[in-house]
Amino acid sequence: MKGIHKTGPGPGATFGKVDDPRPAADELLIRVTRASICGSDMPIFNWNSWAPARFPTPNVFGHEFCGEVVAAGSNTRDFKKGDFVSVESHIYCGLCFQCRNGQRHVCQRLKILGIDGPGGFAEYARVPARCAWKHSDSTLADVGSLMEPLGNAVYATLIEEVVGRSVVVMGCGPQGLFAIAVARASGAKPIVAVEGSPYRQKLARKMGADVIVDPSSGDAANEIAKAVGPGGADVVLEMSGAPAAIGLSLKVVRSGGRVTAFGIPPGTLNIDWASDVVFKGIRIYGVAGREIFQTWYTTERLLRTGAIDVRPVITHVYRAKDFQKAFATMAAKDKKCGKVVIEF
Repeated sequence: MKGIHKTGPGPGATFGKVDDPRPAADELLIRVTRASICGSDMPIFNWNSWAPARFPTPNVFGHEFCGEVVAAGSNTRDFKKGDFVSVESHIYCGLCFQCRNGQRHVCQRLKILGIDGPGGFAEYARVPARCAWKHSDSTLADVGSLMEPLGNAVYATLIEEVVGRSVVVMGCGPQGLFAIAVARASGAKPIVAVEGSPYRQKLARKMGADVIVDPSSGDAANEIAKAVGPGGADVVLEMSGAPAAIGLSLKVVRSGGRVTAFGIPPGTLNIDWASDVVFKGIRIYGVAGREIFQTWYTTERLLRTGAIDVRPVITHVYRAKDFQKAFATMAAKDKKCGKVVIEF
């Protein structure tokens, strides 16, 4: 088969022949139809940050994907040839303390498809059956690869209820845009989006933001305060990982409010722990992935009922052979993209 893979250490990738996957007894063989590029795929492609120490080569990467079951191992159940599935990228052990206490997304022995082993940027992929989400039909085929990343935003937004509460979303990359849609569908008001890219500001409006604040304005904290009212925001969703945005999140959340930490900063942070966290009595939730599989049920219901529509976030679709253009679009400094999808 053909796949987007690293042949060895170094920047870039290749689209060409790779070994056909051979599923184990507890695995499914999936014909991949769509995959989407995650921000964590960029260090693998560029060969920087954490990737050189973590990603084995040669290897196929990519962990956001969907497709059709073409074969099911002898120890799988409830799956058959032709089933349309999306994939949970977190391979959990099922036996550790976290797995046995409803926290499989932070399993002690967690492995990630497309990082710790072969992924979904290929014509076929093998997936543990326990990590496959079976759809009742192919209605969501065009957004099937987004189920995994959308689940991040669903979990990040709804870890506590937001109905009737002011929500500030820091960063309007795909995760921030998803979070805006989820907050809107869940009754949050007002929703303030903090984003510097004019292109993504327009997407934020389309997804349901009431107010847009440019963080480079020099008066972002006051603009947010005017939008959410006295005291500060009830909820801040930090989806960017930018140190300045993280600091701003702690400043604009009200005393007793909630901050969800999803974005990954580039290094160690310098924050005023006493004034901005302890004395304000805020709650900070770290979000790694999705609750398996509670979040998946909520995510599918939001999509199937039409409560949210994430299709506007898909701004670019490329054929697999044009993957270089897809990654260049993701890497562009002007940020003129939402979610970039690759078709196989």
